[in-house]
Amino acid sequence: MDGLDERIIHGLIVEPRVPFRVLADVVGASPQTVARRYRRLQDVAGLRVTGRVVAPLAGWVDWYVRMQCVPGASAGLAGALARRPDTTWVGLASGGAEVVCSLQARSPEQRDELLLAGLPASRRVVSLSAYALLHDYSPPALPRLTQALDEEACARLRHTSPDKPGGRVGSLDTHDERLVDLLAGDGRASSAFLASAIGWHESTIRRRIADLRHGGVLQFDVDIDPGVFGAEVHAMLWASIDPAQLDAVGTAMAQHVEVPFVSATTGPTNLMAAIVCRDPSSLYEYLTGRLAPLPGIKTTEVSLLIRTVKRAAPAGGAMAAMP
Repeated sequence: MDGLDERIIHGLIVEPRVPFRVLADVVGASPQTVARRYRRLQDVAGLRVTGRVVAPLAGWVDWYVRMQCVPGASAGLAGALARRPDTTWVGLASGGAEVVCSLQARSPEQRDELLLAGLPASRRVVSLSAYALLHDYSPPALPRLTQALDEEACARLRHTSPDKPGGRVGSLDTHDERLVDLLAGDGRASSAFLASAIGWHESTIRRRIADLRHGGVLQFDVDIDPGVFGAEVHAMLWASIDPAQLDAVGTAMAQHVEVPFVSATTGPTNLMAAIVCRDPSSLYEYLTGRLAPLPGIKTTEVSLLIRTVKRAAPAGGAMAAMP
């Protein structure tokens, strides 16, 4: 990536739905060039802008599930999970013997259908652990992606929304759920496309997005393959932390450049994190260097990710910046 690419990415982090013509003026290029660069970054760097619902504010719950599988069954199970609309990320870990996925349960019935009936009934699953997200410490974006624009440019982008919030968010109805599902696939989908898909007027689409964002229910993630920066090792960390130190550890890890996601959870352990490093030696240096001195860490388990099967809107930021 060159300087223009970095300015485009930083601009999208500041205002994910900014029109190309406005972004072009801020970054110093033509709209055609910005649009062409954006498409190229999608192709070669995995750049994606996705919308996601902040689950607690919508009455939903983010879950993370680890499944140990019988030999040879993990790829098929991961593919089946990837086809489910309620899963937001699916990966293979631990040499392919483990499937890890994230999902948003919009109701207790939906949660129970998957966690109590669907997965346990599969003969391919040897063991299953489920973790509900309690608190997300994750940084809004990797620090290396937010250094290209000065504050004046960022301020210009923050004032580009075509519609200002004017209503209460309330509970999400079926039209809202359709809207956020479409934005999960493409956070920059045009108002015209969204209006046609849902049956609303374009101005209604813009106002509803503004209301949901203002209410904190809808957020946008800018995701890019960390391999662009030479980070070829991707891992999941599962840790048990002294409850008195949990907040301090989660907050500290969120400041580490190797950690795009870290969350407090329920389950067999109470903290999980995504880690991206240059190579296995760098992962070792992180685990024994920056991580080890943090207070209250009782146990840790690290699983290397070998393949991502589905990468939709990251639940609660989970897996953001993962490949």
